[in-house]
Amino acid sequence: MDLNVFDEIRSDPSATIGAVSVVLGASILAGFGSWLWAIQWRGVEASEVFVRSLVLGSIFQTLAWFIWVYLVFQILARAYGARSDFYELIRTMGFAFAPVGLSILVAITAFSVPFGVVSLAGAVLLTHFAIDAASNAERQQVLVANFVGFLTFAVVMGVLANILEATSPGGAGIGGLAPGLFFFALDF
Repeated sequence: MDLNVFDEIRSDPSATIGAVSVVLGASILAGFGSWLWAIQWRGVEASEVFVRSLVLGSIFQTLAWFIWVYLVFQILARAYGARSDFYELIRTMGFAFAPVGLSILVAITAFSVPFGVVSLAGAVLLTHFAIDAASNAERQQVLVANFVGFLTFAVVMGVLANILEATSPGGAGIGGLAPGLFFFALDF
């Protein structure tokens, strides 16, 4: 894996649409994984999951990702005074979001949560390098900005996961307006 690609992407304005497409595509794959999971379970209305998780969830996840990028930009620029360009962050962080596409593997019921966690962890790890390439911030500043951005993304997706939940065979809520790992209610 060549992380120097982020240096090339950040300065290529023609990569902006591609980066947003990667985010939307990864989100659609995550929603597709949730839908495939739902097809396997009796009592879960797969058509509801298709609309809520795959269609609406993919759109909402893409919008939540924009909030993540915007917060990273604001924290770096305002809190730390670091040089960063919003569009460069969109480009680099967009391509770094690609591992979320592995969330299609949540369809493998025995490993749904581990595949969901690994795909998000891969995206968070790569976004650290992406932010580093798109700014002159120090590493700990990048870490703080990315943590706050991802935390906000996760909270937004968690809230969306609890809106319009579908009901699982055991009566627990699942689904909502979120794809991939956020599709599953992790109520303990």
